[in-house]
Amino acid sequence: MTLSARARLLISCPDRPGIVAAVSQCLFEQGANIVHSDQHTTDPEGGVFFMRIEFDLPELDSRGASLTRAFEPVADRFRMEWRLAYAARVKPLAIFVSREDHCLLELLWRWKAGDMAADIAMVVSNHTDLRGLVEAYGIPFHHIEVTRERYDQAEAAQLQLVEGKVDLIVMARYMQILSPAFIGRFPNRIINIHHSFLPAFVGADPYAQAYLRGVKLIGATAHYATDALDAGPIIEQDVERVDHRHSVEDLKRIGRHVERMVLARAVTWHLEDKVLVHGNKTVVFA
Repeated sequence: MTLSARARLLISCPDRPGIVAAVSQCLFEQGANIVHSDQHTTDPEGGVFFMRIEFDLPELDSRGASLTRAFEPVADRFRMEWRLAYAARVKPLAIFVSREDHCLLELLWRWKAGDMAADIAMVVSNHTDLRGLVEAYGIPFHHIEVTRERYDQAEAAQLQLVEGKVDLIVMARYMQILSPAFIGRFPNRIINIHHSFLPAFVGADPYAQAYLRGVKLIGATAHYATDALDAGPIIEQDVERVDHRHSVEDLKRIGRHVERMVLARAVTWHLEDKVLVHGNKTVVFA
């Protein structure tokens, strides 16, 4: 089977016996072949059940609507929140950046190599430093200056660029805060990278603070953006061990590496429909 015949079913519902059997039976009756399945429960007695199923269904484009209708009684019966995603439908995304290029480069490299199933529709920046880099990849670059005086106008211009045109926004070291109104237009569809293993050193120059404290681990956190700054559902985290021999510049270099890897993994998992959000947490079937 090709990707054109593959779909993903993502489910969350109150846990009870019979969910897996009912889902599998419905897919079987529609002629689907399950090729991969993941599941998790927060508590077998009264918890929340999560499931991600990949399956192949011949002529999926024409049969997807009938499959949806057939599944609706099952979803109602188990009080499911669910969605059906088509593997062949590549998600368009926008990357927001400022001046630092390391996270942007990692995403561009993976996209160019075919390792990230996305259509990078545009890069949006509050500076012009990375225009040449982005346009060398044939990707549209949009410069929108953001100042305190024209913050609302800048955000309106950003929204006009992305609304209805992208499925996901990636903040690849974008050093501006998005407003709650903007974030509300893209619930669980804005991924940010934080230069620390949250909870973090707050304020300016976190690596200098880390150096002064003599930290032994440098980390990064990728999370969905919410109204609460740097407190949204965490998708991925990682750390690298450091010691007294490392300078501030060493910590920054190591930090850039961790940020690149953590953000790229989080974005890839979102694009592959492997992340389910539950409250302020995530279930990641990676």
